[in-house]
Order: sequence, then structure tokens, then C-alpha cells
Amino acid sequence: MLSEKFSHFLDKPLTPIAKAFPVNPNIITFIGMIITSFSAFIIPFHLFLGGILILAGGAFDLLDGILARVNGRATKFGALFDSTLDRIADGFIFIGIAWYFFRIYNTEALIITLLCMLSSFLISYVRARAEGLGVPCNIGLIERPERLILLAFGCLTSLLYYTILLLTLLSWLTVFQRILYVKKHLKNLP
Repeated sequence: MLSEKFSHFLDKPLTPIAKAFPVNPNIITFIGMIITSFSAFIIPFHLFLGGILILAGGAFDLLDGILARVNGRATKFGALFDSTLDRIADGFIFIGIAWYFFRIYNTEALIITLLCMLSSFLISYVRARAEGLGVPCNIGLIERPERLILLAFGCLTSLLYYTILLLTLLSWLTVFQRILYVKKHLKNLP
């Protein structure tokens, strides 16, 4: 949802900075993945700092796309690289959260976190598979930007259990929403 409405919102205001920063966007993508992934080792011991790392990595994820578009360096490989590293970073965030719940002996929350991780990967998979079948599928209640914001919020406020519950519900609803959307649109294809 946020991606669809605001994906290029910051392009214009950040154009001068992006033009003065001629770094390969894939390097920025990689740095963002490292920062976000590192949160997995911080979250189990310090939720607030883990939330900061999620936000910092998310900022790099936003910046790489702006750099690519503004400097004319957007490529199909860059899109694949970005999506792949996003999944790696997301996986590490969920590993860190699962580890946190394991450390505090909350088995229910640990299982919900794993279900949330599965649904977050399925959101991306359904979209990619749909587009491979010729159906654009950028619909849904929640995508990666919202997921990162919610996860950071949960860590920063120590309301992680409730955040994971909400995110799991929204993520599974998005998976089914996309599946039904694609089913409907496949009927209209030759």
C-alpha cells in the first residue's frame, strides 16, 4: 500500500543529493541488508536498538531505489538483487524476533512469529508468481514498507507481541487477497 502510493514521493526532493552521490545502488542495497540483518543479533537482547536498526536499514532500502532512478542506473538485475536481499533481511528480522520470544519463554509468540515470517515470504512469492503468469499483482493490505514500520514500532515500544499478532493477521489476509485477485484475473487472460 505505501509502496504504491509513495514509491516515488521522495525522488524529487532527494534528486540533488542522489545526483551528488554517484554510488552504485546495489552497494546501498547491500549495506541496508547488512544493517537490517544485524538487528537479528540485537533484538533478542535489546528491542529498542533492534527497532532503530530496522529503521536504519529501511532508510537504505528507500535510498537505493531513489539513487537508481535519479541516476539512470535502474536495471532488471538491480531489481532482482534488491528483492532477494530484502527477503534475506526480512528473514533475519524474524529470526531475531523468534529468538527474543524463545529467550523470554513465550512459545505462543515464537510460533506466531514463524507464521508471520511464512506469510511475509508468501506475500512476495504470490506477487512474483502472478507477474510470471502475466497478472500484475501490486495489491494487498500490507507490503514490506508497512511490515518494517510495524516491526520497528513493536521493538521501539516493547509492544512486539501485539505487533506480531496484528502483522500475522494482516499478512495472511494479504496472501489470500492476492491469491483471490490473481484467480479472478487469470479467468480474463487468453
